Amino acid sequence: MAASILQRCLSPVQTFSKCVSYRSIARRCLLSSAYTDPAVWEKRQRDAQDLGQLASLMDRTYERKFAVSSLVIARFIDNLSSKEEVDQAQYYLYKFRHSPNCWYLRDWTIHSWIRHCLKYGARDKALYTLKNKVQFGMFPDDFTFNLLIDSFIKDKDFKGACSVVEEVMLQESFERISTQILSLYALSKYLATKPELSWQEERNMGASLMLAGLKQENSVGFSAQLLGFALIGKVELSRGIHSVFHEMPLIWTSGYLGRALAVMNAVCDFRDVKLSEEVLDHVEKILQELSLISDGQNDTDTTLEEEDELERQKLPEYMNRFKELKERLVSLDKIDARTLESLVSALAQQTLATCEDADIAEYQQTVRDWEAERQQLIQRERETKEKNQKERLSKQSAGAAQ
Repeated sequence: MAASILQRCLSPVQTFSKCVSYRSIARRCLLSSAYTDPAVWEKRQRDAQDLGQLASLMDRTYERKFAVSSLVIARFIDNLSSKEEVDQAQYYLYKFRHSPNCWYLRDWTIHSWIRHCLKYGARDKALYTLKNKVQFGMFPDDFTFNLLIDSFIKDKDFKGACSVVEEVMLQESFERISTQILSLYALSKYLATKPELSWQEERNMGASLMLAGLKQENSVGFSAQLLGFALIGKVELSRGIHSVFHEMPLIWTSGYLGRALAVMNAVCDFRDVKLSEEVLDHVEKILQELSLISDGQNDTDTTLEEEDELERQKLPEYMNRFKELKERLVSLDKIDARTLESLVSALAQQTLATCEDADIAEYQQTVRDWEAERQQLIQRERETKEKNQKERLSKQSAGAAQ
């Protein structure tokens, strides 16, 4: 009886402990305040300017068909102070991208633009210019990507976060461990909502999972790779290989389902790595859906080429191979009962803090480098103005002498 009473007394404590642990993991999956703190950025020597005068200067310059300098557009972005001004700045970013100086949009200007969008509640503008990067020249660095992804995650807008991750994938910017973890966290969270995905979304989601997963040699990485290859393979067998690699950083060789099975085979021989049971179930469901297509129940009007038909004929072989590999994984105790979302959360808890320290130190150096480059450009601008003024005075003197 005493034991029973003690158990009842400890039960709330145990429950509270679990809640604290869970909340700690959930909170740690987001970037810390030290990472997102704009103090380092705002401590730069600020070049205060009047936006109206800058806008008038750019308008006159474009009317005369001259090039606006990268310093002018940088000053305009740096001096934004409201959401309305952010809206106006989008127009001038577009104009600059379609000017002779289009290749000289500075990295710090892109970073400043994203920070101002986040600061003034115009995140939709940041995402729009990012999705239309060719029209606006938006190619952020990894740290800037992280800030934007994190902003969406903290607001539980996982679809928006995945839209940013898609751009990371298209720009092949999964170099930072922090970017990999944030991206996989956003992807796993969005998939947990069981969204209805178009085939384009499945391809993009698959490519993002696969490319981010390739950077992680652990259960998270291999599970992400497996699901990524399977989603791409689904698109390949239903719509053809050309639908897979069109405008995507993916290899053109067919056989993505075969690569998914290769991941399963590799895990069988890889020490201390397991595959998420949820992911395996998802892959099995994909194979079942594809079997319906193979049986003639195809709801697409896509005309497949010969190589696509040959790949589709391998589906029964893939299904048998999947069953064999799954049985082998079970026998080797290589299946993890946790979901991909749980695996990513645990990984973030273990590694994100360390990644942040390295990222912040690198960012501080990057800001110093940007500032040094900006000062060089200002000095060059000053010298050019002085030279032009001297030439003008010289011509005026010569004209007066005549």
